[in-house]
Formats: sequence, C-alpha cells, structure tokens
Amino acid sequence: MTEIVRPKYQQIALDIARRIVKGEFLEGERLHGRSNLAGLYNVSPETIRRAVSLLEDMEVVSSEQGSGIIVKSKEAAYKYIDRFNERDTLDSLRNELSRLLQTKRELDERFEVIIMKISDYANRLKNINPYNPVEIEIKKGSHVIGKSITELKFWQNTGATIIAIRRGNDIILSPGPYNEINEGDVLVLVGDEDILKNTMKFLYGSY
Repeated sequence: MTEIVRPKYQQIALDIARRIVKGEFLEGERLHGRSNLAGLYNVSPETIRRAVSLLEDMEVVSSEQGSGIIVKSKEAAYKYIDRFNERDTLDSLRNELSRLLQTKRELDERFEVIIMKISDYANRLKNINPYNPVEIEIKKGSHVIGKSITELKFWQNTGATIIAIRRGNDIILSPGPYNEINEGDVLVLVGDEDILKNTMKFLYGSY
C-alpha cells in the first residue's frame, strides 16, 4: 500500500506515547520542558506544543503553566497508539483505493480504444472479405460454460474464430486455446455468413 508520511508533530506525539507504553516515561513523571523536547527531537518549540496538544486531547499527558508536561495515563497512551494506527491504516486504504480507481480509469480508456480498433478492423473485414463479426453472449445453461476453447473444438464445430471475449469490464484479446468460457461472457467472432447460426446451434442446440 502507499506509505503515509505524517507531519512531524504527529510522529513526535506517537513516539512519546510509545515511550510511555514501554515504561520509559512513567505515570506522574514530569517530562522534559518544551525547549528540551524541541532539542531532543530537533524541532521547533511550536512543533512540540502541537505534539503535546494531541496527547492532551487524548488525556495521555497534562500540561499546566509552571508544572511542565506530566505523564497522565499509560492506558490512554495505548488508546492513542491504537487510534493512530487505525487512522493510518484507513488513510493507506484510501490512498490505495484512489490509486486503483485511477488505474481503472486508465484501463477503461484503453478498453474503449481497443473496442474502437476492433470495430474498425471488423468493418474493414466486411469490405475486403465475406467475414462478418458478430457478438454472442454466453447464457446460463450452455454446455460450453467452464470449458476451454480447445476442449470445445470451437472453430471445428462452428467455423467461427474468437477474436476477443468481453468479460464484465475486461476485454481478452485473441484468447488462447486454454481460455475457459464463463457464463455472461460475450464472444466476439468472425467467420462466414453462417457463423451466427452455426454458433448458436452449437451453444444451445437450436437457432
């Protein structure tokens, strides 16, 4: 999945929470002042202030003027880490979904181009020879479902050549002999003027 890069103050808040859980910082213990923490993490005091504010919101620490930053609850630190990890996972999934949707859009555009090329090719076939492209959907009950093209001896039984299979949003161009035919597939065929009749008879027994 896509890696999530968190702001520095969130990373620091998570690190402090983890150190509390590990027992490096104990409940009731006073942490270093903001300036010292800023030096420890090599960030500005404002970054530390924002990190501490996150932990205060989850009641992991408390911060009062003159008292410094006090570790309040180890249990709350556990909860903060869990919440952070859940949010991190959710954001990763969202980013991954966004990437997949973009890929799908690009594939859909490519499919449209391929379909147009197939149609153009089929139209040119009409003009130069008697081959007529047809599309036939494989419906429930056909004996060809689950069988490969070579197992069915498709060309020998129909005289038709399968140049593509439309399967949902996917297009299988020039399917190989071991490609199985599924219910709902749309076969794109070329052959002579009898291919529709011959293929329907082969698929369903009559036309």
